[in-house]
Amino acid sequence: MRLAGFVGSLVLAFIAAPAWSKPAALPEGARYVAMGSSFASGPGVGPNTPDTPQRCGRGTLNYPNLLAQRLKLKLVDATCGGAKTEHVLGAWDEVPPQIDSVDADTRLVTITIGGNDIGFMTNIFAALCERAEKPAPRCPKWRAADEAEWKGDELRMREIVRTVRARAPKARIVFVDYITVLPAKTGCAELPVSAERLAFSQSVAKRLAAMTAQVAREEGAELLKFSNLSKGHAPCSKTPWSNGAVAPADDGIPVHPNKAGHAAAAAALVAFLTR
Repeated sequence: MRLAGFVGSLVLAFIAAPAWSKPAALPEGARYVAMGSSFASGPGVGPNTPDTPQRCGRGTLNYPNLLAQRLKLKLVDATCGGAKTEHVLGAWDEVPPQIDSVDADTRLVTITIGGNDIGFMTNIFAALCERAEKPAPRCPKWRAADEAEWKGDELRMREIVRTVRARAPKARIVFVDYITVLPAKTGCAELPVSAERLAFSQSVAKRLAAMTAQVAREEGAELLKFSNLSKGHAPCSKTPWSNGAVAPADDGIPVHPNKAGHAAAAAALVAFLTR
């Protein structure tokens, strides 16, 4: 309750919505489709949801589940760890297109996507490997995304909104941008990366948040700026909402939101959707 109250008091400073109309209230039992990557699916945040693809890591305590419980919505969780925008719009091996879960009865869609398209998390893990005494054999290599990759990411994010709008004209479409997983300064023991790599990844996080906001604004979607709301809760803070290079047992995975982070996102969404 204390966390929910704290988030509720701050959330209005960090949200944006279309100014031309007030969204309709969500009735109990409304169909809610959650789409996105691991920052939404919540691998390691509670056991995996039964009868879902194991590799998607849809934790039972992820923010879509918590939000659905709070507002008594009928959740269809289509999120999947590792997903890119192309996997929202199209199939990913045995995992069907996330957007296929959206139909005319859908009244709410949340979206957390875009980071994997430009290697945001891959590069953070690469930076951690560079400082490790014994790097793992499967450590990724650092590679900055080029402008074509950024542009493709943006165009597909726009296509996602337009496709949802066409399939579910009555749905509220809410982007939940990426939680802050990077400390403000170097010297964070929980996330030991070089100053150069930290600064670069911070610039990528800032650009990704700005791009998400622009897409939401120009395509008529809504936006919860969770990146801003979580700034004071990065690894090495007093109350981290995300893990550093090592995740505690049963509380998420490295450099991803933990249980507190998903609870904070859900509380912020409740305040946002019911204001």
